[in-house]
Amino acid sequence: MGLEIGVILPTSTPDPKQPILGDVRESARFAEEIGLDSVWSTDHLIASAPMLDSSVVLATAAAVTERITVGFNVMLLALRPVAWAAKQVNTLQLVSNNRLVLGVGTGNPAHGDIGWRAAGVEFADRGRLTDEALDKLRDLIAGKPTVLADGLEATLEPGSVVPPIVVAGNGPRAYRRAATYGDGWATIAMSPAEIRTNLARINELAAERNRPALKATVVAPQLDGDQAEQLAAYEAAGVERLILPPAVDWRRAYENAAKLKA
Repeated sequence: MGLEIGVILPTSTPDPKQPILGDVRESARFAEEIGLDSVWSTDHLIASAPMLDSSVVLATAAAVTERITVGFNVMLLALRPVAWAAKQVNTLQLVSNNRLVLGVGTGNPAHGDIGWRAAGVEFADRGRLTDEALDKLRDLIAGKPTVLADGLEATLEPGSVVPPIVVAGNGPRAYRRAATYGDGWATIAMSPAEIRTNLARINELAAERNRPALKATVVAPQLDGDQAEQLAAYEAAGVERLILPPAVDWRRAYENAAKLKA
């Protein structure tokens, strides 16, 4: 199938005085029409700039498309009770006809801790809470009886096919998390050489846990020079999805992304 090329939906803006950058319906349809493989939504409760709710964004994108993958880039599990997160995910799987990829992360510290405090969560606990949620998430999404942290057994019906779970983050704890719970690993702006090195470490950890080797999903740095050569290097390093960074002119950015598939 080759390297998949995706884009981020225009649902945030770096300037709080400006409106949201693009129409979700229009941009998702356009991405599908020009042959891109996936569209993604960022996730935060209160970020350093205005940002729409990712679950609503992806539901909207799924409703106006037929083929394209829709993905969280990435869901902050620790901001939500795990049962609610699982309900959002399995509902999106059902309404999208199993087109979802679930990126999971602990959040970029650049956004600060106000969103966490607003959700009643300690910023310092986000890693531990993410691990605890991932431990329960698959069974909850699938509609299997699951014992939650307080001892309550819950079953979310209807269940759905569990989407690929791509665990984001850099550093030893994130790599252990990806190796333990992920179907893939996600990162931002790494070079092919850096990805090869870090993915090798993650897959060592996965092998220790008797889990299959993972591939990477990467929000790419700016691609300059020989793009075909760079794409080949990413694929050879173990990347399965390359997501182009957001731009103010999302339509032109999507067109440029589509050219990479030519």
